[in-house]
Amino acid sequence: MPEPHQRPSAASSAAGGTAAEDGPMFSRAALARILPFITYIFFIPVAELLGRLGWNAHDLRWLYAVKISAVMLMLVIFRRHYTELRGPRLGIGAAIVALVTGAVVLVLWVSLNADWMMIGSPDGFNPTTDGRIDWLMVAVRIFGAALVVPVMEELFWRSFLMRWIDAADFEKVEPAKASLKAFVVTVLLFGFEHNLWLAGIVAGAAYGALYVRHRTLWSPILAHALTNGLLGVWIVYTGNWTYW
Repeated sequence: MPEPHQRPSAASSAAGGTAAEDGPMFSRAALARILPFITYIFFIPVAELLGRLGWNAHDLRWLYAVKISAVMLMLVIFRRHYTELRGPRLGIGAAIVALVTGAVVLVLWVSLNADWMMIGSPDGFNPTTDGRIDWLMVAVRIFGAALVVPVMEELFWRSFLMRWIDAADFEKVEPAKASLKAFVVTVLLFGFEHNLWLAGIVAGAAYGALYVRHRTLWSPILAHALTNGLLGVWIVYTGNWTYW
């Protein structure tokens, strides 16, 4: 892959009027992709704190709906910054490739589950009460996982981070020209964000490859959405709640 794009030096920036060091670390476009992701992550310590205060896992199940609502609000607030989502859509061939990739990632996700492939043992998300499934809760969970999370994560991991590693002005970096360093770093971080770290690495590599190949964020979003949606159906069918 091509070498990383060079960040502007202080001298060249000064020649243009302002040194790079004098500006903010992240542009508004960057913050628009970072803040929804931070909002999502923020609820992890919130859930842990509430658990320490005496709330049990059953009581905290609806916290997911609050989290997804907060992320959706952030995406709506910053929607005008997501210029790549208003760009060219996927062709039929590319869409088929993305869907097949998403399905393959699902199979690998539920297969790469040996002890050494996992970090910790999460409680998961159990939508049952007295042995009965709360279908409204299931619907909210699948909606969030399949339609909100893929947009939020792909905006952060692929649109922002993978290109920002190469250039602070990341919006000017073409997906197909992302460096190998940016690709690998993003894949590894994406993988270790998940309990199933190896499955996460595989998924991150697949979604990243789609972004580079098709040069549109809609490709990894579509694959990611199918993976998460089918995973939700599989979880409900098998009762493997820890995968949530």
